[in-house]
Amino acid sequence: MYWNKNEVNKNKDKVKKIFFFRICGTGMGAAACLLREKGYEVEGADLNFYPPMSDYLERMKIPCHDLEKVTKETLEKFDLVVVGNVVPKGSEHAKLIESLDCAYTSFPAALGALVLNECNVVGISGTHGKTTTTYLCTQVFEKLGENPGYFIGGVMDDRPSSRLGDGKYFFIESDEYDCAYFEKFSKFVQYEINNLVITSLEFDHADIFDTLEDIKDQFRKVIPELKNPIIANESYQAIVDLKNEYPENNWINYRPIIKKSNKEKTQFALQIKGQEVDFETNLLGEHNILNLSVVITFALKEGFDLEKIKTAVKNLNMVKRRQELRGFYKGTAVIDDFAHHPRSVELTIKAIKDRYPHKEVIVVFEPNSATARSSLFFEEFCQSLAFADHVILGKPQRKSSIKNHGDFDVDLAAKKINTEEVEAVHSLPELLHRLDELAHPARVFLILSNGTCLGLWNSSFVQDIDRVESGEQTL
Repeated sequence: MYWNKNEVNKNKDKVKKIFFFRICGTGMGAAACLLREKGYEVEGADLNFYPPMSDYLERMKIPCHDLEKVTKETLEKFDLVVVGNVVPKGSEHAKLIESLDCAYTSFPAALGALVLNECNVVGISGTHGKTTTTYLCTQVFEKLGENPGYFIGGVMDDRPSSRLGDGKYFFIESDEYDCAYFEKFSKFVQYEINNLVITSLEFDHADIFDTLEDIKDQFRKVIPELKNPIIANESYQAIVDLKNEYPENNWINYRPIIKKSNKEKTQFALQIKGQEVDFETNLLGEHNILNLSVVITFALKEGFDLEKIKTAVKNLNMVKRRQELRGFYKGTAVIDDFAHHPRSVELTIKAIKDRYPHKEVIVVFEPNSATARSSLFFEEFCQSLAFADHVILGKPQRKSSIKNHGDFDVDLAAKKINTEEVEAVHSLPELLHRLDELAHPARVFLILSNGTCLGLWNSSFVQDIDRVESGEQTL
């Protein structure tokens, strides 16, 4: 039987044992570990188990099972089954779940009812920067002497993906993707948000939403309930539209001014109480300064000392696969980044060109997400990629699943992108061959994909990358 969030909350005293069905997803695994930390007996199953999530689950002593060996009898030993959104409607797994005599729900519903309703939740939402901003919030507030909880949809070198904290602050990446096949609305609607951040708002996830208005509808479910000020980037028209719809809410805008940037640091300013206040950080790139400005703005709103905030933002780490320097291939710096939306692609290319002003930036772009591999943003991607010196386009390995749109045509894009060198490759051997030919210390390889980039990150290329050279560091 299906329980929504309210039913999970109403029956939470009956819930002791929880089973995560498809536990190895980033969100599912992190949620499972939070509930384990909360004191619940947690087990799970999946088809495959890969590090770092498999290692994380093992450290948390969460038993994991082969999904193909999980039966109805296995599941009915638990009080609640949490279902991952990778389970398709109408599948054999969905039919199994629906046949259970015990309750089932989504991980956002379980998280909202069993963990977040007891915390001061800071929801970091928006089209871009959610993962990075959530991680930056966590680090800065730790440096300010707090013990925040967090839920981050990424991999970090210094910590697991989630932690309970003391409840005073809980920073959570609040994405607009849907909860499960039986809950077709955004995850963040379930998160019991007390403080909302909207970093940006553009159309994305065309496999779920038909229009930008559909995404705004998800925010309309949350905003009227908020009592605290909303921190939002009003350079996006969609955010301004929401502000105009809900003028009774207190909206705080942030607009950093970048004054100086080089390979080691960025100096920027924010308007605070009518005065321009300077900050310095090791983070580079306009989008990262925007993300960091969210953290500063929220910390000031919460009453933290300005000088302590200035110190706290000077040296911060980044999530893996966000401008991550993986090493050097035949002397060529190799940067790995998750960017898969036209605006993110443009800002990431600009940030890397700022970091390496005297080097040629060769971008390898694989349109891999459901939206990116469709023709929806074809023109926008062509414009964004033109900021690179040289572009290698990887042919998507899957067909588009977006209604009324065809596939992203890499061969057509290679003719259309207005930059010095553009080419398309259709396979991993082709890509490896071109990287081998183009490798040179005067160049940078910027790999943009939210997947494996034609299998590049699972190939011998990874073993051939040298360790990070002295003086270099991950952005």
